[in-house]
Amino acid sequence: MTTTPPAPVLPGGVVAPLRDDLEASGWTVDGVEELLGTVAEAALRRESLVPALRVTEAPAAAGDPAAVLTRLFLLGRPVPRAALDRALPAAGAAGAEAAGLVRAAGAAPDDEVRAAVDLRPHSAAGSATGTGGEVTWWVASDLGEPVTGEALPVEHVLGIGGASASLARLAVREPVGRVLDIGTGSGVQALHASRHARSVTATDTSQRCLDFAAFNAALAGVELDLRRGSLLEPVAGERYDQVVSNPPFVVTPRAAGVPGWEYRDGGLVGDEVVRRLVTGLGAVLAPGGSAQLLGNWEHRAGEGWHDRVTGWLEESGLDGWVVQREVQDPADYAETWIRDGGQRPGPVADALLEAWLDDFAARGVEAVGLGFVVLHAPPAGAAGSPARPRWRRVEEVTGRLDGPLGGHVAAVLAARDRLATARDEDLLAARLRVADDVTEERHARPGEGGPRAVLLRAGGGLGRTASVGTALAGLVGACDGELAVGQVVGALAVLLEVDAAQLRAELLPQVRGLVEDGLLEWPS
Repeated sequence: MTTTPPAPVLPGGVVAPLRDDLEASGWTVDGVEELLGTVAEAALRRESLVPALRVTEAPAAAGDPAAVLTRLFLLGRPVPRAALDRALPAAGAAGAEAAGLVRAAGAAPDDEVRAAVDLRPHSAAGSATGTGGEVTWWVASDLGEPVTGEALPVEHVLGIGGASASLARLAVREPVGRVLDIGTGSGVQALHASRHARSVTATDTSQRCLDFAAFNAALAGVELDLRRGSLLEPVAGERYDQVVSNPPFVVTPRAAGVPGWEYRDGGLVGDEVVRRLVTGLGAVLAPGGSAQLLGNWEHRAGEGWHDRVTGWLEESGLDGWVVQREVQDPADYAETWIRDGGQRPGPVADALLEAWLDDFAARGVEAVGLGFVVLHAPPAGAAGSPARPRWRRVEEVTGRLDGPLGGHVAAVLAARDRLATARDEDLLAARLRVADDVTEERHARPGEGGPRAVLLRAGGGLGRTASVGTALAGLVGACDGELAVGQVVGALAVLLEVDAAQLRAELLPQVRGLVEDGLLEWPS
C-alpha cells in the first residue's frame, strides 16, 4: 500500500506567488482540454492515462507550463525540477514543496519532482444572480488509483468527481446568508457556495478532509468555517439558509475485512446515513431555507422504495422532493464501489463482493436507487398552517441531465410556495406565461383534421414532457403574460361550446401541474 503523504498546507509567503503562477500558466479546464485534444481528454475522463501521456511527451509540449503541470499532477509522472521552476516562476519547485504539493529528489535542475497530491483546475460558471463571472480554482486531493496503481487507503480524500459535479449543478445559487456543506471532503461545494453566501460552514468527520479543504480555500482566497464532526452534530442549535451535501452514503457491509473509506462510508448500516440526514435537516434549516443533497436508498423486498423514501420525508416535517436517477442490482452496486476503492479483480475483490451480497441478503435488499433529494422549510409564519399543506414528490427521472439544475430547483420551490396557498380565484387572476425553453409538438396521421396528441417539452430542468388535450393546449398557447387565466378559459369555453365552470374545474389542476413543473411561469 502506498504511504499517504501529509495533507498540503500553505505557508503565508507561498499563497500569493502560487496563485499568481497558476493564474498565469494557462492551466485551466479549457486549457487542459485544448492541450490534450478530444481523444486524450476523453480518455483521461475514463481514467486512461496513456493518450494524455503521449501528448505531454511530444516535443510541441516542451516548455508549456500547462503540459508540465498536467503531467505532474493529473498524470502522476515526475518532471525535472527546472521544468517546474519554469512553470511556477514565482513560487518555484521550492514553494510547491513547502506547500506539500510535491516531493523533490534533490535541489539540482535535473532532479525529479513528483506530485504528493492530485491538483487540478476546476471552473465555476457565472450566474445571473449577481455572483460574478466564471472563476477558476485549483483543487487539491489525494492521488487516485490510476496514478498510484494501488487500492485507496481508508483515509483517502476524494477530489472532483462525477458526484461532486452533479451536486454543483443541482445546488441553488441564489444569494443567501449562511450555507452549510455537510461532508465537505476537499471543499469543492463550499467553494461554490462562497460565491453566493455571506458565510459558509463546512463539516466533515475526517480531519484530513478538513485540512485539504483549508488548503483549497486558502489557495482560492476564500474564508470557510471548518468544523469536525458527524452529520448535524457540529452545528446543533444553529440555522442555515441553505444546506448542500454529498454525504458518505455508500451502503457498506459492517463486516470484518471490509474497508470503510472515509470519503464514502458513514459507518452506519444500509442507507441509514441518508435517512438520518433527510429526517434531521429540519432542525437546522431556517424558515424558507432549502437543502440539496445526493444519496441512495435500498429497495427492500415487500417495501416499495417510493413508500420508504416518502416515509423519510414525512418524518422530516419539510417539503420534500426525491428524484431517483438510477437503479443498480446488488451485484452491480457492490462491484461499482469495490472498483471505486481501487480494488482490482481477484480473490480480495471476490471476498468483498461476497460480504456485500451477504449484507444485502440480510435486509432483503433487491436493488439500490441513486439520485438526489431537495428539502424546503416553509417560510416564516407558514409552518403548520392548515392553509399550507406540506409538498411531497417522489419520482424517477432517467436520462442525461448535463445542464445546471439549480435555477430550475429554485423556480420549482418558489412555484410550490406560491401554489401552496393559492386559491382557484388567485390562479384564475394570474397572468401566466410559457417558459422560454418550452416547445410544442403536434402528432397526427396524414389527412386527419386535427392532432391526436399535443406534447409540451421543456428544454431545461428535468426535460419534462406533458401530454395535453385540445383545451389545455389552447390555454397554454394564450399564456403570454397579458391575459388572465380566467379570461382565456372563458374564451375557450365559448370557442369549444362547453360549460365554463366545468372547463375551469378540468383545467385548473392541470395548470397547477404545469406551473409546478416550470412549463408555465407565474410572474410576481
